[in-house]
Amino acid sequence: MPERAIGVFDSGVGGLTVLRELRSQIPDESLVYLGDTARVPYGTKSPPTVLRYAQEAARFLLAQRVKLLVVACNTASAVALDDLAERYQVPVIGVIEPGAQRALEITRNGRVGVIGTEGTVRSGAYERALHALRHDAVVFAAACPLFVPLAEEGWANHAIARLAAREYLAPLLDQGIDTLVLGCTHYPLLKQTLQEVAGPDVKLVDSARETAKAVARRLTDDHLLHHATPASPPRYFVTDIPDRFERVGGSFLGEQLQGVTTVSLD
Repeated sequence: MPERAIGVFDSGVGGLTVLRELRSQIPDESLVYLGDTARVPYGTKSPPTVLRYAQEAARFLLAQRVKLLVVACNTASAVALDDLAERYQVPVIGVIEPGAQRALEITRNGRVGVIGTEGTVRSGAYERALHALRHDAVVFAAACPLFVPLAEEGWANHAIARLAAREYLAPLLDQGIDTLVLGCTHYPLLKQTLQEVAGPDVKLVDSARETAKAVARRLTDDHLLHHATPASPPRYFVTDIPDRFERVGGSFLGEQLQGVTTVSLD
């Protein structure tokens, strides 16, 4: 098992921020990434539809003989994580609980803000995760639908991104939050802009980074870390428009992205 790859899936390119952190934190591990670009975004879909998509993505990655699944999509983590963990015989890690845990470790006043897609915010998944860990945490959530296209256009530090951030964050800052969870895997690209708008007294939680830490801990605990040979290059699969995935994904990873294969999940 240790020599097998880690499987990562998302509705599109956002999960590449998780893959980037995995490469940084556990560089000896091989990685397989699936972006369901034919059906992006998941955040506007109904829970039963997202569950079906997640099951199909998981089955594809398991056919690649992976040793662990990372659900690198907040919406899919909110809807499908428990089902996948029960259904399949490999560890399954999502992006919500690691971010929630980190937020509660660093908050000083217990007032936590969460930003994400409409689907993630509507699900209440972060509120449940935070309250399960600390019942008296006060949570404020806001959907920020413009952030995903801004990140994909490469406008994370553009004046338009700053204007959008001021509008989205104002209600949360008015509530006195001291911690802000980036509840979408696109949002780490906007960290500079978000920190500028939030101010130095608000700490940002990068759920992609925290998820990679959780994966490293789980592999260590389960004796599944790979130490023998250098990792093979990541393999990338998409369900549609590979050229756009290569272009946008390259900006997410900070390097040219090649060798993307188009597959069907039917």
